Amino acid sequence: MATATLSTPSLINYRTEGGLAWIEMNDPPANTYTYEMMQQLDAAILQARMDPEVHVLILRGAGDKFFSAGANIKMLSSVTPEFKYYFCLHANETLNRLEQTPKLVIAALNGHTVGGGLEIALAADIRLARQDAGKIGLPEVALGVLPGTGGTQRLARLVGKSRAIELMATGRTFSFEEAEEIGLVNQVFDRDTFFEQVTAYARQFLPPQKASRAVGRIKRAVQSGLEMSFYEGLALERELQQHLFQSEDAHEGLAAYVEKRTPKFQAK
Repeated sequence: MATATLSTPSLINYRTEGGLAWIEMNDPPANTYTYEMMQQLDAAILQARMDPEVHVLILRGAGDKFFSAGANIKMLSSVTPEFKYYFCLHANETLNRLEQTPKLVIAALNGHTVGGGLEIALAADIRLARQDAGKIGLPEVALGVLPGTGGTQRLARLVGKSRAIELMATGRTFSFEEAEEIGLVNQVFDRDTFFEQVTAYARQFLPPQKASRAVGRIKRAVQSGLEMSFYEGLALERELQQHLFQSEDAHEGLAAYVEKRTPKFQAK
């Protein structure tokens, strides 16, 4: 296991183990984020992206009560409107980087996931939730503002315009089970064995079982392609496929199929 300390005090805990990078928001109990935490989160994302031994990123919150309750309200209430705008801009850039990282990102929702906390989770590729561990939603309307870190755009793309408007305009929070029903959460795992199940789930995307470069390019084709026209998306898909055709893993996968054996991928 490798452990990296990004700065002190540490608002983001970062560690890698067996191809997985765990990124933990560390400001309990609510794990609300400040400008400093966003800076550290940005650094952790870049570190995981550039590490050739990391194939999957997993986000979680410290403690058992919250994944994250979003932006620190005390901080926001004490700064100028100009700084609020700059803060939202920086947070958006960080989440865009997370979303566009060509490696699979899993949000492990181990507790309440509300406001900006959900906006962070929406920038992940897959959301796994802990049974009976909390509520989820975007209640910013109660503060007289809107979800300003990508929430209006990502939620609508995930659950549809009408449902997204309803959820944000009412500001209601709801269970992870309901979130699974509407496609906001991919799966709900048992409370007592949550992180063990998350780890096992994430490991299915690692070599030698999976060609992790192909997984990353699938993510890239979807995340970037959906923001393009259909024909531009097809062009991106062809470009990414061409890169994969030149990889050792593609050669191994095709050879294993012909030889009727299980492929052994190396992320090359």
